[in-house]
Amino acid sequence: MTHKAARYVTRSTSAAAVTIAAAASSVAAAAVAASIILSPVADSSSRLEGVHADLQRAVQLNQITEDQAVRFEAKLAGRILGEA
Repeated sequence: MTHKAARYVTRSTSAAAVTIAAAASSVAAAAVAASIILSPVADSSSRLEGVHADLQRAVQLNQITEDQAVRFEAKLAGRILGEA
């Protein structure tokens, strides 16, 4: 095999590998999206517990203040309970 032919095969194989990897990523992303869309909606109390836990974690990491967490939790509680 000539050097030119070997280089063509190598490049073609690399391009095919990239295409297959991109397709696999797309399929994986679609599977995750479908699982999220088709999963049952959590009830209001579960959602509020999750919000509370997430906000407390943000306070512990000094991303927000305790006061901000309380205000935001109250705002979200109103929206979540309004949907129920």
